[in-house]
Amino acid sequence: MAEKHTADPAEIMRANGHPELEYAAGWTIAGLVTIGTIVAVWVFAI
Repeated sequence: MAEKHTADPAEIMRANGHPELEYAAGWTIAGLVTIGTIVAVWVFAI
């Protein structure tokens, strides 16, 4: 029989990692995607 998961849903949703690192990584990825889109439009003259 499988064991019942006892974690509180509020604990699962709460960020327990490194929020600063996740914030910086998110903005870095968004910036790279934006630059990539601009370059693609420029190169391919879409």
